[in-house]
Amino acid sequence: MTHYCRNSAARKGLANCHSCSLVSPVSAIKCPRCQTELHLRKPMNLQLTMAYLVTALLLYIPANLWPMMVTEKLGQIEYNTILGGIVLLWQEGSQLIAVIVFIASVLVPIIKFIILFMLCFSVYFSHALCPSKRLKLYRLTELIGRWSMVDIFVVAILVALIQLDHLLNVQPGSGTIAFAAVVILTIMSAKSFDPRVLWDDYDAKTNSIA
Repeated sequence: MTHYCRNSAARKGLANCHSCSLVSPVSAIKCPRCQTELHLRKPMNLQLTMAYLVTALLLYIPANLWPMMVTEKLGQIEYNTILGGIVLLWQEGSQLIAVIVFIASVLVPIIKFIILFMLCFSVYFSHALCPSKRLKLYRLTELIGRWSMVDIFVVAILVALIQLDHLLNVQPGSGTIAFAAVVILTIMSAKSFDPRVLWDDYDAKTNSIA
């Protein structure tokens, strides 16, 4: 059972519309401005977050095993995975792009997976982290989420630029589809998570003390 702070909007029966952010009485059922259904908390937010997250984690495996780039150099075709593409970019003298791709394709997804799993489990094991630290982790996922599509953009730019050279031809591989799906699912996972549940256990403890 969910508990709410005595001074919170939820305890007063007020809900924030997820679509237009208008605060209205939850008894209205629908937002008077945009007609979106009102909820004190996003329904099934933890279940949806975990579902999207697990699916993204499963797709992250083929995203790393399938070729991200298919390069044809002097008639020889090479299939490069994410790590293989990073090595290729480094060897071709594009060290800066290689570092950016490594951060966006390897570090960012792994960090995002870890943080989102931690947030979901911390709701059930609230003693692990205080609400303020959990909220900082959630904001970190929103911050690093902006880097999620960098790898896809890099591949697209390389295809557009190197297509003009007859000695080197670059095409996107099947790994780009899997990786794009991972990016979309992690974004949906972060959006499905309701950060207000991070404070519910804190408010419940505050109410019990008061």
